[in-house]
Amino acid sequence: MKPVTSADILKVDKRLQVCVLQAFENPEKIIYQGAKCDYSEEPIHERDTEGVDFGLFIIDKLLGNDRGHWGPLEHAAITLSCSGFEHSVMVQARTHRVGVSFDVQSQRYTSKRVLRCGAGELEVDDVFYFRPAGLYTDRKGAKYEYEDEQILQDMERCFDQCVRYRYRVNCLGYAEEHARSFLPQNIRQNFVVSFNLRSLLHFMDLRFKKDAQLEIQTLCEAMAPIAAEWAPSVWSYYENKRLHKAKLAP
Repeated sequence: MKPVTSADILKVDKRLQVCVLQAFENPEKIIYQGAKCDYSEEPIHERDTEGVDFGLFIIDKLLGNDRGHWGPLEHAAITLSCSGFEHSVMVQARTHRVGVSFDVQSQRYTSKRVLRCGAGELEVDDVFYFRPAGLYTDRKGAKYEYEDEQILQDMERCFDQCVRYRYRVNCLGYAEEHARSFLPQNIRQNFVVSFNLRSLLHFMDLRFKKDAQLEIQTLCEAMAPIAAEWAPSVWSYYENKRLHKAKLAP
Protein backbone atom coordinates (compact mmCIF):
# COMPACT_ATOMS: atom_id res chain seq x y z
CA MET A 1 0.00 0.00 0.00
CA LYS A 2 1.14 3.56 -0.69
CA PRO A 3 0.90 6.40 1.85
CA VAL A 4 -2.40 8.27 1.62
CA THR A 5 -2.16 12.02 1.02
CA SER A 6 -4.66 14.84 1.37
CA ALA A 7 -4.90 15.01 -2.42
CA ASP A 8 -5.77 11.29 -2.50
CA ILE A 9 -8.56 11.79 0.02
CA LEU A 10 -10.02 14.68 -1.95
CA LYS A 11 -10.07 12.59 -5.12
CA VAL A 12 -11.70 9.57 -3.47
CA ASP A 13 -14.26 11.26 -1.21
CA LYS A 14 -16.46 13.44 -3.43
CA ARG A 15 -18.55 14.48 -0.42
CA LEU A 16 -15.70 16.73 0.73
CA GLN A 17 -16.30 20.09 -0.90
CA VAL A 18 -15.32 23.74 -0.48
CA CYS A 19 -17.33 26.32 -2.44
CA VAL A 20 -17.18 30.12 -2.56
CA LEU A 21 -20.29 31.83 -1.18
CA GLN A 22 -19.02 35.36 -1.61
CA ALA A 23 -15.69 37.09 -2.17
CA PHE A 24 -14.19 40.48 -2.97
CA GLU A 25 -14.28 40.71 -6.76
CA ASN A 26 -10.77 42.13 -7.10
CA PRO A 27 -8.91 41.43 -3.84
CA GLU A 28 -5.49 42.51 -5.06
CA LYS A 29 -6.84 45.92 -6.06
CA ILE A 30 -8.25 46.63 -2.60
CA ILE A 31 -4.96 45.49 -1.05
CA TYR A 32 -3.10 47.89 -3.32
CA GLN A 33 -5.48 50.75 -2.46
CA GLY A 34 -5.14 50.14 1.26
CA ALA A 35 -1.36 50.04 1.13
CA LYS A 36 -1.04 52.95 -1.30
CA CYS A 37 -3.17 55.15 0.96
CA ASP A 38 -0.33 55.18 3.46
CA TYR A 39 1.76 57.53 1.33
CA SER A 40 -0.71 59.17 -1.02
CA GLU A 41 -1.35 62.91 -0.72
CA GLU A 42 -4.84 62.66 -2.25
CA PRO A 43 -7.65 60.37 -1.00
CA ILE A 44 -7.15 56.90 -2.44
CA HIS A 45 -10.54 56.89 -4.16
CA GLU A 46 -9.34 59.80 -6.29
CA ARG A 47 -6.17 58.03 -7.39
CA ASP A 48 -6.16 56.62 -10.93
CA THR A 49 -5.47 52.86 -10.92
CA GLU A 50 -5.62 52.31 -14.67
CA GLY A 51 -2.65 50.26 -15.83
CA VAL A 52 -1.47 49.41 -12.32
CA ASP A 53 -0.26 45.84 -11.83
CA PHE A 54 -1.73 45.28 -8.37
CA GLY A 55 -0.15 41.87 -7.87
CA LEU A 56 3.31 43.13 -8.79
CA PHE A 57 2.93 46.02 -6.33
CA ILE A 58 1.93 43.63 -3.53
CA ILE A 59 4.87 41.31 -4.07
CA ASP A 60 7.41 44.07 -4.75
CA LYS A 61 6.40 46.51 -2.01
CA LEU A 62 4.70 44.42 0.68
CA LEU A 63 5.75 40.77 0.71
CA GLY A 64 8.88 40.15 -1.37
CA ASN A 65 12.24 39.59 0.31
CA ASP A 66 10.40 38.91 3.58
CA ARG A 67 9.29 42.54 3.97
CA GLY A 68 6.42 41.24 6.07
CA HIS A 69 3.85 43.94 5.36
CA TRP A 70 0.87 41.59 5.71
CA GLY A 71 -1.58 44.12 7.16
CA PRO A 72 -3.09 45.40 3.87
CA LEU A 73 -4.10 41.82 2.99
CA GLU A 74 -6.75 42.08 5.70
CA HIS A 75 -8.86 44.36 3.45
CA ALA A 76 -9.83 41.48 1.13
CA ALA A 77 -12.38 38.93 2.39
CA ILE A 78 -13.83 35.61 1.23
CA THR A 79 -16.59 33.35 2.60
CA LEU A 80 -16.50 29.60 1.98
CA SER A 81 -18.99 26.76 2.41
CA CYS A 82 -17.21 23.62 3.63
CA SER A 83 -19.21 20.39 3.51
CA GLY A 84 -18.71 16.72 4.25
CA PHE A 85 -15.75 17.10 6.61
CA GLU A 86 -15.68 15.14 9.83
CA HIS A 87 -16.47 16.76 13.17
CA SER A 88 -12.81 16.84 14.30
CA VAL A 89 -11.85 19.00 11.31
CA MET A 90 -14.43 21.59 12.30
CA VAL A 91 -13.19 21.51 15.91
CA GLN A 92 -9.58 22.09 14.84
CA ALA A 93 -10.47 24.75 12.29
CA ARG A 94 -12.63 26.65 14.73
CA THR A 95 -9.73 27.24 17.10
CA HIS A 96 -8.62 29.97 14.67
CA ARG A 97 -10.52 33.09 15.67
CA VAL A 98 -8.40 36.09 14.64
CA GLY A 99 -9.73 37.43 11.35
CA VAL A 100 -11.90 34.31 10.96
CA SER A 101 -15.63 33.78 11.51
CA PHE A 102 -17.51 30.46 11.63
CA ASP A 103 -21.07 29.19 11.51
CA VAL A 104 -21.36 25.43 12.03
CA GLN A 105 -24.10 22.90 11.29
CA SER A 106 -25.84 22.04 14.56
CA GLN A 107 -26.05 18.45 15.72
CA ARG A 108 -29.11 19.44 17.71
CA TYR A 109 -31.26 20.70 14.85
CA THR A 110 -29.97 18.62 11.93
CA SER A 111 -30.50 14.99 12.90
CA LYS A 112 -32.55 13.83 9.92
CA ARG A 113 -29.53 12.36 8.14
CA VAL A 114 -28.68 10.22 11.19
CA LEU A 115 -32.29 9.04 11.49
CA ARG A 116 -32.41 8.19 7.78
CA CYS A 117 -29.16 6.27 8.03
CA GLY A 118 -30.54 4.29 10.97
CA ALA A 119 -33.59 3.46 8.85
CA GLY A 120 -31.40 2.29 5.96
CA GLU A 121 -32.39 5.22 3.73
CA LEU A 122 -28.87 6.72 3.52
CA GLU A 123 -25.50 5.05 3.06
CA VAL A 124 -23.41 5.16 6.21
CA ASP A 125 -20.58 7.01 4.42
CA ASP A 126 -23.05 9.74 3.45
CA VAL A 127 -23.27 10.56 7.15
CA PHE A 128 -19.84 9.54 8.45
CA TYR A 129 -16.32 10.07 7.13
CA PHE A 130 -13.90 7.16 6.72
CA ARG A 131 -10.30 7.36 5.64
CA PRO A 132 -9.64 5.44 2.42
CA ALA A 133 -7.67 2.21 2.56
CA GLY A 134 -3.95 2.77 2.48
CA LEU A 135 -0.79 3.33 4.47
CA TYR A 136 -0.82 5.87 7.31
CA THR A 137 1.66 7.28 9.84
CA ASP A 138 0.96 8.27 13.43
CA ARG A 139 2.37 11.39 15.13
CA LYS A 140 5.47 9.44 16.24
CA GLY A 141 6.25 8.21 12.72
CA ALA A 142 5.02 4.64 13.14
CA LYS A 143 3.33 3.27 10.01
CA TYR A 144 0.18 1.17 9.85
CA GLU A 145 -2.25 -0.09 7.21
CA TYR A 146 -5.96 0.64 7.11
CA GLU A 147 -7.60 -2.07 5.01
CA ASP A 148 -10.98 -2.48 3.31
CA GLU A 149 -12.07 -5.09 5.85
CA GLN A 150 -11.43 -2.68 8.72
CA ILE A 151 -13.34 0.06 6.92
CA LEU A 152 -16.37 -2.22 6.59
CA GLN A 153 -16.17 -3.05 10.31
CA ASP A 154 -16.05 0.66 11.17
CA MET A 155 -19.01 1.34 8.88
CA GLU A 156 -21.02 -1.36 10.65
CA ARG A 157 -20.29 0.19 14.03
CA CYS A 158 -21.39 3.62 12.82
CA PHE A 159 -24.57 2.18 11.35
CA ASP A 160 -25.34 0.43 14.65
CA GLN A 161 -25.00 3.77 16.45
CA CYS A 162 -27.44 5.36 13.98
CA VAL A 163 -29.94 2.58 14.72
CA ARG A 164 -29.56 3.20 18.45
CA TYR A 165 -29.85 6.97 17.90
CA ARG A 166 -33.05 6.49 15.91
CA TYR A 167 -34.54 4.26 18.62
CA ARG A 168 -33.73 6.72 21.38
CA VAL A 169 -35.15 9.72 19.51
CA ASN A 170 -38.21 8.12 17.91
CA CYS A 171 -39.14 5.53 20.54
CA LEU A 172 -37.79 6.80 23.84
CA GLY A 173 -38.28 10.52 23.15
CA TYR A 174 -34.66 11.57 23.65
CA ALA A 175 -33.86 15.19 22.80
CA GLU A 176 -31.39 15.48 19.92
CA GLU A 177 -28.78 17.20 22.10
CA HIS A 178 -28.91 14.18 24.43
CA ALA A 179 -28.83 11.52 21.73
CA ARG A 180 -25.95 13.18 19.84
CA SER A 181 -23.63 12.38 22.75
CA PHE A 182 -23.52 8.78 21.53
CA LEU A 183 -22.65 9.53 17.91
CA PRO A 184 -19.16 8.69 16.60
CA GLN A 185 -16.57 11.44 16.24
CA ASN A 186 -16.34 10.95 12.47
CA ILE A 187 -19.81 12.33 11.71
CA ARG A 188 -19.74 14.76 8.80
CA GLN A 189 -20.44 18.35 9.78
CA ASN A 190 -20.82 21.31 7.43
CA PHE A 191 -19.66 24.82 8.21
CA VAL A 192 -19.32 28.30 6.72
CA VAL A 193 -16.09 30.21 7.29
CA SER A 194 -15.04 33.74 6.41
CA PHE A 195 -11.39 34.78 6.12
CA ASN A 196 -9.56 37.91 5.20
CA LEU A 197 -6.67 37.05 2.90
CA ARG A 198 -4.09 37.39 5.65
CA SER A 199 -6.01 35.08 8.00
CA LEU A 200 -6.50 32.55 5.19
CA LEU A 201 -2.74 32.34 4.66
CA HIS A 202 -2.22 32.19 8.43
CA PHE A 203 -4.60 29.23 8.49
CA MET A 204 -2.65 27.55 5.68
CA ASP A 205 0.64 28.07 7.53
CA LEU A 206 -0.68 26.25 10.57
CA ARG A 207 -2.94 23.61 9.02
CA PHE A 208 -1.36 22.77 5.67
CA LYS A 209 2.04 21.93 7.12
CA LYS A 210 3.10 18.33 6.71
CA ASP A 211 2.60 17.24 10.31
CA ALA A 212 -0.95 18.60 10.57
CA GLN A 213 -3.80 16.10 10.81
CA LEU A 214 -4.42 14.62 7.38
CA GLU A 215 -8.09 15.59 7.26
CA ILE A 216 -7.50 19.27 7.95
CA GLN A 217 -4.74 19.19 5.35
CA THR A 218 -7.46 17.92 3.02
CA LEU A 219 -9.58 20.96 3.86
CA CYS A 220 -6.61 23.17 2.96
CA GLU A 221 -6.06 21.13 -0.21
CA ALA A 222 -9.61 22.01 -1.25
CA MET A 223 -9.14 25.69 -0.36
CA ALA A 224 -5.84 26.10 -2.23
CA PRO A 225 -7.17 26.24 -5.82
CA ILE A 226 -9.85 28.69 -4.71
CA ALA A 227 -7.21 30.97 -3.19
CA ALA A 228 -5.05 30.62 -6.30
CA GLU A 229 -7.88 31.74 -8.57
CA TRP A 230 -9.08 34.49 -6.22
CA ALA A 231 -5.73 36.20 -5.48
CA PRO A 232 -3.31 34.71 -8.02
CA SER A 233 -0.26 36.91 -7.43
CA VAL A 234 -0.42 36.64 -3.66
CA TRP A 235 -1.03 32.90 -3.80
CA SER A 236 1.84 32.35 -6.24
CA TYR A 237 4.21 34.16 -3.87
CA TYR A 238 2.86 32.25 -0.87
CA GLU A 239 3.05 28.89 -2.64
CA ASN A 240 6.69 29.44 -3.60
CA LYS A 241 7.88 30.95 -0.32
CA ARG A 242 5.77 29.59 2.52
CA LEU A 243 3.43 26.70 1.63
CA HIS A 244 4.11 23.49 3.66
CA LYS A 245 7.17 25.10 5.27
CA ALA A 246 5.59 25.78 8.69
CA LYS A 247 7.06 29.25 8.92
CA LEU A 248 5.92 31.62 11.63
CA ALA A 249 2.41 32.56 10.51
CA PRO A 250 2.03 36.15 9.21
